[in-house]
Amino acid sequence: MTAQGVFISFEGIDGSGKSTQARLLAEHLRGLGHQIVLTREPGGSPGAEEIRRLVLEGDPNRWSAETEILLFTAARRDHLERTITPALEAGKTVICDRFADSTRMYQGLSRGDLRAVVDKLHALMIKQEPDLTILIDMDPGTGLSRALSRGTGEERFESFGESLQQKMRQGFLDLAAEFNERFTTIDGNREIDVVASAVQQIVAERFP
Repeated sequence: MTAQGVFISFEGIDGSGKSTQARLLAEHLRGLGHQIVLTREPGGSPGAEEIRRLVLEGDPNRWSAETEILLFTAARRDHLERTITPALEAGKTVICDRFADSTRMYQGLSRGDLRAVVDKLHALMIKQEPDLTILIDMDPGTGLSRALSRGTGEERFESFGESLQQKMRQGFLDLAAEFNERFTTIDGNREIDVVASAVQQIVAERFP
């Protein structure tokens, strides 16, 4: 039988560089001969990508926080069924740009005290946590400037402004303390290659 794969997620505020670091880690591990599935949330499967367009584009007040929680959970369930679980069962390493921790923050914390709702839905419908979560910690102002400069058309959450990013940064740090056995926090205010080396070292130490 094939050994169960490894599930690594990247978290952080918008513009923190987590997407870049997820890609660089995937390239590094592929170079070492590992089978890698690089994916993202919301998205990562055909159905989830359709939901991604609903939640990341359009007016900031398009959805209530409660509706967003349901949409993100639906996307995550499809992603899990069609991408993540099959890859892990095949012994592959899954590297995911955001997972449930982002919903705990952006919907559970930022727009009301809905963390308990997020956790209940997660326990009911998802029942999966990463083996390792790498938090790329970034100055909120710098991260927001980076995120807005991308011009992808998916800036719905960035449009809430720097105050949300500040709240999210502290929320992610608190989450890292809450789940300290799963989380590792890295200073993302450094050069990309320096951050990438730190990520590689953490992964090598955690999964020798």
